[in-house]
Amino acid sequence: MHKEFLMGNAAIARGAAAAGLNVISGYPGTPSTEVLETTAKINNGSIYVEWSVNEKAALELGAGAAYCGARSMVTMKQVGLNVASDPLMSLAYIGVKGGMVIMVADDPGPISSQTEQDTRHFAAFSKLPCFDPSSVQEAYDMIQEAFDFSEKYHTPVLFRPTTRVCHGYASIEVKDENECKKNIPEGFAKDSSKWVIFPRLSYNAHINIEKRNSELSDIFSEYNRNLIIPSSDASCHKGIASHGISFTYVQEALTGKSLPKVLKISTPFPFPEKLAIEFLSGLDEVLCIEELDPIIERELTYVCGKYHLSTKILGKLTGNVKSAGENTCDSVADNIAEFMGWDKKVNSKLPDAPELPIRPPVLCAGCPHRASFYAVKQAMKDKKSVFCGDIGCYTLGNAMPLDMVDTCLCMGAGVNITQGIGKIEPDTSCFAFVGDSTFFASAITGAINAVYNQANMTLIVLDNSTTAMTGHQPHPGTGRTMMGQVVDKVNIEAVLRGIGLKTVETVNPLELDKAIETVKRVAAEKGVKAIIFKSPCAVLIKPQKPFVIDNDKCINCKKCINNLGCPGIVISDGKVRIDESLCTGCGLCSQVCPVNAIGGERNE
Repeated sequence: MHKEFLMGNAAIARGAAAAGLNVISGYPGTPSTEVLETTAKINNGSIYVEWSVNEKAALELGAGAAYCGARSMVTMKQVGLNVASDPLMSLAYIGVKGGMVIMVADDPGPISSQTEQDTRHFAAFSKLPCFDPSSVQEAYDMIQEAFDFSEKYHTPVLFRPTTRVCHGYASIEVKDENECKKNIPEGFAKDSSKWVIFPRLSYNAHINIEKRNSELSDIFSEYNRNLIIPSSDASCHKGIASHGISFTYVQEALTGKSLPKVLKISTPFPFPEKLAIEFLSGLDEVLCIEELDPIIERELTYVCGKYHLSTKILGKLTGNVKSAGENTCDSVADNIAEFMGWDKKVNSKLPDAPELPIRPPVLCAGCPHRASFYAVKQAMKDKKSVFCGDIGCYTLGNAMPLDMVDTCLCMGAGVNITQGIGKIEPDTSCFAFVGDSTFFASAITGAINAVYNQANMTLIVLDNSTTAMTGHQPHPGTGRTMMGQVVDKVNIEAVLRGIGLKTVETVNPLELDKAIETVKRVAAEKGVKAIIFKSPCAVLIKPQKPFVIDNDKCINCKKCINNLGCPGIVISDGKVRIDESLCTGCGLCSQVCPVNAIGGERNE
């Protein structure tokens, strides 16, 4: 063993590799992305690494590998599990031969997600064991144990870190190369009674699953990562139950104080019932501190009812802990102080921290999406239009002054929502915006649905040649894989023509006049048509010479600011100027300026 300073996601990747990982697949999504990326970096050739087109494809590939006796891991964020839920529910019944861990990173806050969805619910829903690490070190160790449990019980298991575990850093103990497990898959053995899901098989599998989970509840009561920390005060009849990063906050809040009894839950499903009964013994009240939903609180309430215990269970359901958002060291300390009757003003001598400035996210300087949105906005000026957005950098097109995202639900939804609006409002020009990566992930079926059902809409594909929102991962249109292979690009225009679109035009949005003319012409056509705005992400290209403003020509109309909202254009001393440290030289502002005051040559 030796020590390394690692991010939580890197620790998970290293732990999986130490467990003998053979295959990893996934779809990028914060806070999960770095697990697969780290695996690719440390890969010595023994692990197959894949960014799949979506989470469903990733999970099904991982299942196939596990059918062969391989140890596989699938990575995604919590909303990605919705996409993978169809195969997940059936795979729970079929089971696996090799160990299979489905790593789903939850995002309390939410910091970078549509929802605060709690994967622990999915564990109970799918009847799959769930592991919930509380620190970087535990994530490294627990992922290896999760593989062992999966392989022993022939079931996929869920591994559920949250943002602060995924993105936290710590100096941890990791195995030396000679201590790591090597797994050699046996290969696929044909057995239709095992691998082909039929009603009779499912009925028997359901019976076996319930029996297994009952056994696992007892086994998890002995699992050393579920634990009880005894009270240091025999007269104290209060307890605290927690999990994950919240347990770490509880430990910090209790440092140096007379400790109540503490229960740590690392396997929320199947719930370690016997351990819970032991914990509740002799307690009058228990405070449950958890993210996101009151899973532990409900389980303890159930145990109290089942075994006629008089312990009062407090938490989110009783209003003693906030019902939404992240827990923090301070919020947990306040919850515990109130519960224990301690003085919450232990740090009253410290000045109050100033309010942080509100800094909403914006499209980067030089982002081609800004030009795409502006071109459509200008083309459809004074026309009744609706602009349905999607998940990606371009969701930020909703911000002023662009104000070009009227709806945003989930990945791929904009294409179908556009069709629904068009059926009710046929006099509305309906547009659906989708990125190139999201097109491959979940918008193709929507486009097919539009063609088949004779929709009247314009599909706008914002092709910036990368998966920009999550860190520039490759996708089928980039021509390379996570294994470093150079492959044929999947051509979006060819795909659209192949499914029946007659009008598909590709244009550079930074050629503004041409882009506006294209939108006007294409949008006027009936049926389903598409425009591909193709220009690389500003982060992928070498910036051009910054543009400058000729102060002798500038009339200070601020049209460049008020129409585009580019962070590279600022006001200094009452005058508009370009921030040379941000400007990429895209030239969009020069095409908007009514007096040609913005040029590409630097004033000397």
